[in-house]
Amino acid sequence: MSGFEPENRVRPLTPREENAKSNVVIAYVFMLLGIFTGVFWLIGAIWAMVKVNEARGTLFEDHYVNIISTFWWGIFLSVIGVVLAFFFIGYILLFGVWVWSIFRMVKGIARATSNQSYRVMFNPF
Repeated sequence: MSGFEPENRVRPLTPREENAKSNVVIAYVFMLLGIFTGVFWLIGAIWAMVKVNEARGTLFEDHYVNIISTFWWGIFLSVIGVVLAFFFIGYILLFGVWVWSIFRMVKGIARATSNQSYRVMFNPF
């Protein structure tokens, strides 16, 4: 070894991080179910808002930020889409919000179950 290879060892999660991970996966599952039912969307967002303080300073903190921001932006853009539904553009906006939300939730749950933060941090060193 030349000493320049990155370490591939993964450190085990602390109990606090395990708890944050479990809660974020629960919130993601609720949000994904909410794509089809609506009620679970709200439950998942509320779950994330309640549990976010327990995840402060952990690897999973930005997952909670992702869920909460996706919820509020989804609500905001959906209201605009409903208003614009009188014109055809509203349906396109509603479909776009639906696809965007699914993408963010699937990406989030995939990264959380892989013990990664939601946002990839670039570190050249």
